[in-house]
Amino acid sequence: MASDAATAEMAATSLCDDLEPATTLTRIRDVLAAGAARVGERVVVGGWVRTGREQGRGTFAFLELSDGSCAATLQVIVDAAVHPLARLTATGTSVLVEGEIKEPPEGTKQSVEIKVSRVLEVGEVDAAAYPLPKGKVKLTLEKLRDVIHLRSRTNTIGAVARIRHQLACATHRFFDENGFLYVHTPIITTSDCEGAGEMFQVTTLFSQADKIEKELKENPAPSDSDIEAAKVLVQEKGDAVAQLRAANADISAAVAELMRAKENVSRLEERSKLKPGIPHRDDGTIAFENDFFKRQAFLTVSGQLQVETYACALSSVYTFGPTFRAENSHTSRHLAEFWMVEPEIAFANLQDDMNCAEKYIQYLCKWLLDYCWEDMEFMVNNYDKDAIERLQLVSSTPFVRISYTKAVELLKKVTGKKFEKRVEWGIDLASEHERYLTEEIFKKPVIVYNYPKGIKAFYMRLNNDQKTVAAMDVLVPKVGELVGGSQREDRLDVLKQRILDAGLPLEPYEWYLDLRRFGSVKHSGFGLGFERMILFATGMENIRDVIPFPRYPGRADL
Repeated sequence: MASDAATAEMAATSLCDDLEPATTLTRIRDVLAAGAARVGERVVVGGWVRTGREQGRGTFAFLELSDGSCAATLQVIVDAAVHPLARLTATGTSVLVEGEIKEPPEGTKQSVEIKVSRVLEVGEVDAAAYPLPKGKVKLTLEKLRDVIHLRSRTNTIGAVARIRHQLACATHRFFDENGFLYVHTPIITTSDCEGAGEMFQVTTLFSQADKIEKELKENPAPSDSDIEAAKVLVQEKGDAVAQLRAANADISAAVAELMRAKENVSRLEERSKLKPGIPHRDDGTIAFENDFFKRQAFLTVSGQLQVETYACALSSVYTFGPTFRAENSHTSRHLAEFWMVEPEIAFANLQDDMNCAEKYIQYLCKWLLDYCWEDMEFMVNNYDKDAIERLQLVSSTPFVRISYTKAVELLKKVTGKKFEKRVEWGIDLASEHERYLTEEIFKKPVIVYNYPKGIKAFYMRLNNDQKTVAAMDVLVPKVGELVGGSQREDRLDVLKQRILDAGLPLEPYEWYLDLRRFGSVKHSGFGLGFERMILFATGMENIRDVIPFPRYPGRADL
């Protein structure tokens, strides 16, 4: 066995003989965190030059390097004898260098720096063409959206990326610690979860139509006379077979010719059915039975309905993935593609749902305070001076819980502010109302529950008053609604009627109704808009700046 292991090791080694050695790279974050403890150590670091300047009449250069591992940069010093300095100093240049960690002279802001002994790799930049300016000159966030492929090199987008990463880590950690299973729900769906109809359609009918149109141009469909002539040939071949059989002659070759003639007729008849354009039924509607999935399909607006199937078997589950909405909105709060965190809990009522949402949001806030302090300080210094205080408040303060009816009563009594949208029972609370409740009246997070059934989705449990549903929204300062959730309707007859009342057909939801037919269970869940959580945490104003590749009306870059 030992010799087998040795042979395998040698074979694996020999396979790599033609490859360059692996790079032992040290992250800038680790160099800076260790500080003076690693002085004298030789390391290899890589990054992109934020600023570079030649000094000592061109005898050496200072480079401020960032590798994205932290907000801070690392200063490296390169002598002209080591590498031509002009190739290193342009903003955006990538370098991989080896050198010794040194203590900088007293009075400098750096805790450590690197004296470079070897420049291993350089990715040069044409400074005149590079769209990101050097040093303290900044492009607006709006302008950065025009260079979406490079904006992650900026301080702001880098900080947002690290915060987003940590919130994703915290999400999985929270649900794992609380016994939830992570379920991957489909992006392509045949169900409209919200019932709003603002969905992106998934279809191959257009590409099929283009393909058929091109094919018909190159090889036109057969005419009726072509098909008739082919049928005449079949008749002739059939007669020939009959004659040979009557003469007791060998018919094998004749039968083969007859079969080829019949196959040709079938092909011609099939091709004669090809028509340019999108296929339609006799009543004028689109024939989706000719589509890829043999029915209408869409990009999902929510994974909730699908993840409920797992909650009704595995108890506590969640999904975390992209969702899509074809809403032609240009506001700073809307995207066409966004991420949702959607837990679903069996044997749970609305109170349980609210408890879970509150614990989860507080966990996220505490996580950022523990693991993203440097990036949060950057946000405080550059975008929102209250960002850290807001996280501290939410992470440590019990949420207020009030009914929708009570919230409307409080808002109606407001005299010091005129709302753009009039407050009355039955309206869907606007962002201005939500923020007033959480920022002015209570000055803390608020959970509003028991909303009018007319403004909520069909799957939310109808309350005994027949006017409201067991729904809840979590409102937080800065963004208003952060979470929306409900106890789900678990009564089959009530759910059927709610689907019909929403103007939706029952057929696409038969599988959903089966969950109520076979072992129905009380269950609840909610959805947290991931980008809204990042807006809340960072204080950024536009949701397009907290997602790596924003999609919104007119823009789907990359």
